[in-house]
Amino acid sequence: MPVGPTHESDATECVAQLRAALAEHGITLPSLGSDHLTPPLVTLGNCNTATARALTTALRRAAGR
Repeated sequence: MPVGPTHESDATECVAQLRAALAEHGITLPSLGSDHLTPPLVTLGNCNTATARALTTALRRAAGR
């Protein structure tokens, strides 16, 4: 089943929103993107340990820990 424009645009929008939310915490995932498979997947890619720690800290703060 081919991926329709709605699925592709949804994945693209999801990536844009995630990129913006991470940027609010000073976090950049260089490989963040989407694969237009069925279903579309968001690829988080590789990051260095400093970025992984920053992401962990941001998530823990958001959870109130």
